[in-house]
Amino acid sequence: MESQASFLQNPFLILFVGVAIVIGMIIGGRINAFVALITAAIVVSLMAPGEIAEKISRVAAAFGAAAGNIGIVIGMAAVIGICLMDSGAADRIVRAFVRVLGEKRSSAALAGSGFVLSIPVFFDTVFYLLVPLARSLFRRTHRNYLKYVLAISAGAAVTHTLVPPTPGPLLMADNLDVDVGDMIMVGALVALPSAIAGLFFAAWLDRRMPIEMRPLAGTEEAEKAADKSDAELPNLFVSLLPIVLPVVMISANTIVSRLAGAPGASEAVKDASQWTAVIGNANLALLVSAAIAVFVYVAQCRPTAEKLGQTIENALMSAGVIILITAAGGAFGAMLKAAQIGDAIAALFPSGGASAGLVLMCLGFVITALLKFAQGSTTVAVITASSMIAAMVKGVDLDFNPVYLATAIGGGGLIGSWMNDSGFWIFAKMSGLTEREALKSWTPLLCVLGVTAFVVSLVLSVAMPMKPEKKAEAPEVSMSTQQGWVPDLTLLGEGHWRR
Repeated sequence: MESQASFLQNPFLILFVGVAIVIGMIIGGRINAFVALITAAIVVSLMAPGEIAEKISRVAAAFGAAAGNIGIVIGMAAVIGICLMDSGAADRIVRAFVRVLGEKRSSAALAGSGFVLSIPVFFDTVFYLLVPLARSLFRRTHRNYLKYVLAISAGAAVTHTLVPPTPGPLLMADNLDVDVGDMIMVGALVALPSAIAGLFFAAWLDRRMPIEMRPLAGTEEAEKAADKSDAELPNLFVSLLPIVLPVVMISANTIVSRLAGAPGASEAVKDASQWTAVIGNANLALLVSAAIAVFVYVAQCRPTAEKLGQTIENALMSAGVIILITAAGGAFGAMLKAAQIGDAIAALFPSGGASAGLVLMCLGFVITALLKFAQGSTTVAVITASSMIAAMVKGVDLDFNPVYLATAIGGGGLIGSWMNDSGFWIFAKMSGLTEREALKSWTPLLCVLGVTAFVVSLVLSVAMPMKPEKKAEAPEVSMSTQQGWVPDLTLLGEGHWRR
C-alpha cells in the first residue's frame, strides 16, 4: 500500500494527470476553462502530499489568493476599455498616430494604435474599432488592404499577450512571482520588435497575396463613426491619460524600489519607495485610471445615470468570467507546487543556472503553443502553462529574471491560431476574408509574432538578465526564542545567541 501511495504521489504522474484533465475537458468535453482548471486543481491536490483534511480547502484558499491579486485590476481594466471605446478616446489615439506618421505610413499608424490600445483593451474590441479605419484608408488609397488589417493584428495581438493589465500577462506575472512593473516594461520591450517583424511580414504578404476590400453587412455605423470630425472626440491628452497614467505609476514604483534596494541607497530614496509602493500599486493605479476613463466618457457622451450604470455593469460582467478563469489557473498552479513538481524538476538540473533556465523557457514556449493550438484561447494557454512552469521553477536558481519566462510563454500563446480561436474568426469576418485567406495570412502572422517574442526573450535573458536580488531569509525561530532567547545582532552572522 505504501509503494502504491508513493507511486500516486509521483510529481511527474501528478503533472501528467493535471494536464490531461485540463486538455481533455476543454478540448474533448468542450467544457468551460474555469470548470476544467478548478477540477484539475482539486484532483492534483488530492494526489499531492499533505493532510487529507486540507486537500480541498487549500484549493479554495489558493483560488481566493489568486482572485485577490488580479480581480480588481481586471475589473478596472474592463471599465477603462469600454469607456475608451464609447467616449471616442480610442478613436482619437488612432487619428493621432495617422497624423504623426502620415498616410504613407498608415500601416505603421494602425499597428501603433493597436499596440497602445491593446494594453488596457481586449484584442477583439480593438480590432472592431480599427477595421473601419483600415477600410476608410483603403477607400482613399485603393491598395494595401491586407497589409492594413494585418498591421492592426500585429500591434494589437502582441501587447494583448505580453503587457498587463490584460489578464494573460497579468496572471503570468502573478504565477511566476514577477513584479508587474517589470512585466509591463519587459513585455513592451519584447512586444515592440515582434510587432515590427509582424509589420514587415504584412508588407511582404500583401505583395504576394493582394486582396481587395469587400463590402460587409452591418458595418455602416462603425464606418460612419470612423468619419467623425475631431471636434466630436475628446482631446489627445485626456484620451491617452487612462492608458499612460497607470503605466507611469506602476513603473515608477518598480524603478524606485530597485534604487532603494541597491547598495548605498540614500534615505531619501528609501523614504520615497514607501510612497511609490502605495501610488504604484496596480490596484490603485487602475482604479484611478478607471475613474478618469469614466469621467471622460461622462463628459463626452453625457449619459444618463442609468446608462452609465449599465455600461459599467456590462464591463464588470465580462470581467467576472475572466477573473474566474485566471483565479482557477492560479489555484491549479498552486496545487502543482504542492505536488513538489519544482523539486523534481530541480533534481533533473543539479547545476541550475543557464541550462535549467533555457530548458524551462523552451518548455514553456512549446507547452503554451500546444495548448493554444489544441483549445484556441491564448489566455487559457498562457495561464495553464505559466502555472506549470511556476511549479517547475521552484527551487531552480535561474541566471535571469523570471519575467523572461513569462514573455517566452506569451510568445508560445501566439502560435497555432486557427479555426478554434475566436481571434481567427474576428479577423476573418470583420476583414471580409475567407477562411482559406485567413489561414494563409492571420495564422502565419501570429507565428511570426510568437517566434520573434520567444527569440527576443532568449536574447534579453542573456544580454540583460535583470536577475533579482535574493531576499535575506529571516532566522528560523526555535524553542530557544520562546524561552526568552533573542539573537545577538553583533554575532548573528555566526549564529550566536544571547539571553
